[in-house]
Amino acid sequence: MNRNRAWGLLNEYTKSKSLIKHALAVEASMKHYGKKLNMDFQAWGITGLLHDFDYERWPNEPDHTHEGAKILRKLNVDEEIVGAILSHAEWNQSDYPLDRPIRKTLFAVDELSGFIVAVAYVRPEKLKGMTPKSVRKKMKAKGFAAAVKREDILEGASLMESELNDHINEVITALQGVSSEIGLG
Repeated sequence: MNRNRAWGLLNEYTKSKSLIKHALAVEASMKHYGKKLNMDFQAWGITGLLHDFDYERWPNEPDHTHEGAKILRKLNVDEEIVGAILSHAEWNQSDYPLDRPIRKTLFAVDELSGFIVAVAYVRPEKLKGMTPKSVRKKMKAKGFAAAVKREDILEGASLMESELNDHINEVITALQGVSSEIGLG
């Protein structure tokens, strides 16, 4: 699976602009960490891009991720990518634990990428000049982006063996690189 095929597959199954932007944000965060950790950042990016590609058609557990995995396996996508996508949903973690760098990273950047984008939308300067302090302040506001699980953001930093501010800063940096593509340019 190359990036062009992954992009085509995402757009075949996902019509929501916000879900596509989320996929692009998670792709950027995965590629960023893949480079930082000296991993196959292209494969990591594809993992991020496709992690929720089946969500619009199958939003309920366990169909979300299971149906996508079936499609990806039919397309002979590398099992490391399929397993990582399965692992980001808690209902799959007994079979696909967060025990590999790609799996830990996808879990760690998924909620955080979405939360940082939400914070950016309410800032006049969007991602420009954003700091971990401003993100953490919004994390304390329970009514802000209420669907985002704060505990997953905290667990993600722990999985990355990173201090929360450092992890937030890494994701901010990744998203700044794709700010135009995700509507924050």
